[in-house]
Amino acid sequence: MGKRIIQQARGHGSLTYRVRKKAYQYRIGYPLLTGKGKVVDLIHSAGHSAPLAKILADGKVFYNPAFLGMAVGDEISLGEGSKPGDILPLSLIPTGSSVYNIESHSGDGGKMVRGAGSSALVTKKVGEKVFVSMPSKKEVVFEGRCRATLGVIAGHGRLDKPFVKAGNVYHRMKARNKLWPRTSAVKMNAVDHPFGSGRGKRIKSKIAKRNAPPGARVGHLRPRRTGRRKR
Repeated sequence: MGKRIIQQARGHGSLTYRVRKKAYQYRIGYPLLTGKGKVVDLIHSAGHSAPLAKILADGKVFYNPAFLGMAVGDEISLGEGSKPGDILPLSLIPTGSSVYNIESHSGDGGKMVRGAGSSALVTKKVGEKVFVSMPSKKEVVFEGRCRATLGVIAGHGRLDKPFVKAGNVYHRMKARNKLWPRTSAVKMNAVDHPFGSGRGKRIKSKIAKRNAPPGARVGHLRPRRTGRRKR
């Protein structure tokens, strides 16, 4: 009798395949206020690649990725300013400035460009639209009301240090509930995957049902046709 394959086990949900709540206890976002804020602490978060800044503004605390060179006690401005760490709408940011933690829609608290060492570049403004060159070099159009943080995110050397041991990678992936290592289906045993076993390393042709449960949706997913097209 076969056992539940790993895709089904993860889809079913258990403590084994569930991320720790503590990893995401800090929620990144912008407050709906203007004025001055103060960095009261720099925090290491297991769920984020960059260090987070704990900022106090008008009696409210919020978290934002720290910029390169940030220190405890630094002051930032909300709604105005021109120095790294200041949070303001894209329409008020000069072209050629580096920004990060950009709102995809006004008021969502920042969803884009949040990885360690990353930043985007404000390229041009056309009316109410602002064009931003992303780290992937793709140009994206935003509304001028969308907010962003000036500067470059700290932690740019994160990928320079080698992991050395597979155990270090395991614990890093475990902290964020990532599936690692990713093993090819044909390398598994027959009880672990429909494509498993070493008999003739050919992936079996299989059409998954439309309402198949997680883990059973392998092979062709509702194809229009299968097989080689005859001429």
